[in-house]
Amino acid sequence: MSSILRWSMTAVMALGLISGASAASLDKAAPQDPIARQVRHELIMIPQLTVFDNLSYRVEGGTVILTGEVRNGFIKDEAMARIKSIAGVEKIENRIEVLPASFNDDRIRREEAAAIFGYTALSRYSWGVVPSIRIIVKNGNVSLEGVVDSKMDKNIAGIRANDVLGVFSVQNNLVVER
Repeated sequence: MSSILRWSMTAVMALGLISGASAASLDKAAPQDPIARQVRHELIMIPQLTVFDNLSYRVEGGTVILTGEVRNGFIKDEAMARIKSIAGVEKIENRIEVLPASFNDDRIRREEAAAIFGYTALSRYSWGVVPSIRIIVKNGNVSLEGVVDSKMDKNIAGIRANDVLGVFSVQNNLVVER
């Protein structure tokens, strides 16, 4: 039984890590504005994004404002490069924060993913190209970003995130969709 549970957890985490992009604005249906729709598409297509990165964007006329937090500078640069090639984009403000490298933060990320996505009621939030819950860890502080279906799911995710050893604080920014 233990090996089945371990295999299931590994599969769920692999799906979440392989699944691709993450961004608050990417959770919603494709926007009507053609530039915003193309920006969303380009950000989703960045293969290095995981549940541990959070990208969002805003389009104001011909200006695209990129925000969020990512684990490495490559993802920040890749987002910028992909947006530059979009017709109609005149200016890009890249406000994406690169999270500091830390072995402890990497450990916390793994344990947070296991705690949250290993819980049966929350495992579905790691599925798909744009995972619904993203786990941002900076200097031992955890921020949960994304969209969930119910207040109960939001609360459970926050409780599970708080149970991980070595976490200083948890900011539950999950939005209830309904």
